[in-house]
Amino acid sequence: MNIDTICQMSCNPAMGGVAKGQIVREIDALGGYSGLVTDNSMIQFRMLNLSKGPAMWSPRAQCDKAQFSLNWRHVLENIPNLSIWQDEVVDLIVNNGHACGVRTRLGLEISSRAVILTNGTFLNGSIFIGEGSWSGGRIGERPSVGLSDRLQDYGFSVERLKTGTPVRIDGRTIDFSKLAIQPGDDTPQTFSYLNVASILHQRPCYLAYTNVHTHEVLRTGFDRSPLYTGVIHGHGPRYCPSIEDKIVRFADKERHQLFVEPEGRDTNSYYLNGFSSSLPLEVQLQALHTIEGFEHAQIFKPGYAIEYDFFPPTQLNYTLETKTIESLYFAGQINGTTGYEEAACQGLMAGINAALKLKGQPPFILNRTQAYIGVLIDDLVTKGVDEPYRMFTSRAEYRILLRQDNADIRLTPLSHSIGLASDERMSRVGEKVRLSDNLLKTVQDTSVLPTEANGLLEALSTPPIQQRVKLVSLLLRPEINMEHLLAISPQLQADVDELPDTLRNEVVNSVEIMLKYQRYIEKEKDVADRILKFENILLPDDFDYFSLPALSYEAREKLSKMHPRTLGQASRISGVSPADVSVLLIYMQRIK
Repeated sequence: MNIDTICQMSCNPAMGGVAKGQIVREIDALGGYSGLVTDNSMIQFRMLNLSKGPAMWSPRAQCDKAQFSLNWRHVLENIPNLSIWQDEVVDLIVNNGHACGVRTRLGLEISSRAVILTNGTFLNGSIFIGEGSWSGGRIGERPSVGLSDRLQDYGFSVERLKTGTPVRIDGRTIDFSKLAIQPGDDTPQTFSYLNVASILHQRPCYLAYTNVHTHEVLRTGFDRSPLYTGVIHGHGPRYCPSIEDKIVRFADKERHQLFVEPEGRDTNSYYLNGFSSSLPLEVQLQALHTIEGFEHAQIFKPGYAIEYDFFPPTQLNYTLETKTIESLYFAGQINGTTGYEEAACQGLMAGINAALKLKGQPPFILNRTQAYIGVLIDDLVTKGVDEPYRMFTSRAEYRILLRQDNADIRLTPLSHSIGLASDERMSRVGEKVRLSDNLLKTVQDTSVLPTEANGLLEALSTPPIQQRVKLVSLLLRPEINMEHLLAISPQLQADVDELPDTLRNEVVNSVEIMLKYQRYIEKEKDVADRILKFENILLPDDFDYFSLPALSYEAREKLSKMHPRTLGQASRISGVSPADVSVLLIYMQRIK
C-alpha cells in the first residue's frame, strides 16, 4: 500500500530470539534472504541461552530499523522477474474455484495463476489509545478495507486478534547512567551461513525496571483502557502481554523487567520492550516518568493497541494453500501469527509451494522432525489459534535435532533439490559435513597422557586421569569443552588450524555438540522415526468419518471438519483421542 514502508519493522527493531532465531537460520538454509538482510542491518548480536544446552541456543540481532527496510528494498528491486506495484487489493478474481488474479483500489485487474495474501495487521485494522480509536493498519497508515468482506463472501470464516506496541522514546532524555548495560557478544556471529563479515561496532541495549509506583499510576487509567472497557474484542498474546495486563495477571510482582533497545545507529529513538500499552497517553507518560532513568523522558510515539482481521488457519492445507479457493495462499498475520520471523517463513513456504504447483511438481512440506518451520505450520493447520501465535522452543518436540547450528545440514539439501538453494550453499554444506566428520574422527581417535592433561583437569576441578585416554572421553565431562582439548592436544590443534576461516567455528562447535549430546540426539531420532510412521500413512481426502461408528462423535466431527492429510496430523487434532487414532490405523491397514 506504501512502497516506502516495505519490510518496515512495525514493532521491536530486532530479528531472532528464542526459537525465532532458529527460524531465521532455517530461512537462510532454504535460500531465503532474511538472514543476509539482518546481518547487513544489525547493530548488536547476542546468542541467547548459552547457559543452557545447545537445543536452546538462539541467535538474536538488534537491527537498524531504517537500514533494514532499505536493505530489503534493495534486495527486492534487484531480483530478476520481480515487479513491485503500490496499490491495495480489494477483491480476488475467482473462476471455477480457482484464484486467477486480483482487483485493486485503482481499478486494475491483475491476472495470475496463483495469489498469496500477506496482509499483516491491515485488514480492517483499528488503533486504540485510551478512549480514542480510529482505523489504521499501523499508526499513521490507513487500513485495508473491503478484502475481508469479500473473503467472507467466498466462504472463509474471519475472526479478530489484538496486538500492541510500546512508546518510542527520545534517547537524549534518558539517563542511561541509571540503567544496567546489556552489551552484545564479544565475538558476534551472523545469521546467514554464507560468508558475511560479522558486525564490528555494536550498540548496547539496557535493562530497566518498573516499580510499585509505576503500577499505581498505570492502574489509574484502567477505567479508560480499551482492554478493560470492552472496546477491544480480539484476543491478545498471552506470552507478550501489555504492561497493564502484566500488573493484573502478576499482581504479586513489585517490578517487571524492561529492555531499552536502540532503533538504529543514527537515530535517538529507543524502543521500550515490555512496556506495550494502550492506556491514555497522559497515563503512559506519567507511568514512564516513575521508572528509574526515565524521570524526564520525552516520547516520539505513544504506545497503542491494534485489532485486525485474521482467518483461522485450519482453513489451510500444509502448503498454506486455502481449502476453499485453489491457488490462493495465506501467509503471516492473516493466519493468526505474530512476529517477523513467523511471517517470513510462511511467506517463503507459500511462495515455494505456489511456484511448485504452477510447475506441476510435488509440494514442499517440512514436518515436525525437520524444522521449526514444520512445527509452526503443523500447529497452525492442525490446531488453529486462539491468540496470536508465537514460536517457542517448547513447541518443538525434537528441538535437540532442530538446533540453530545445523539448519543448513537439515534443509539446504532439500531446498537445493527443488532448485531454490544455490549451488554455492550446497557446496558449503558438503564441505562443512566433510570437515566435521574428519575432526570428529580426530577427537575419537586421539589420546592424551596424564602428564599432558592433568594440569588442566585439576585447574577445572575435575578428576585427573591415571592412564592414556581418548579426547572424546574427556569431552564428555561437563567441565570440558573443545577449547580445553585444543590446549592439551597438539594433533587436534593442528587439525583445527587447517580448517578454513569461514568454517572453523561452525565445524568445531558442531563436533562438540555431536559428541557431547550424541546419546540424546540418537534417542530423539529414534522417537522421531517412530512418529514418522504415522506421518507416512495418508488419509483419503474425501473420507466419510461418520461411517466409522467406532470413532468418538467428537473425533468424527473434528476429522470431518479438518480432513487431515495424514494419520499423524489426525493424532494432533484436539478432540481426537489415542483410541480414535487406533481405530483409524486399523481401518487404514484393512484398506491397504
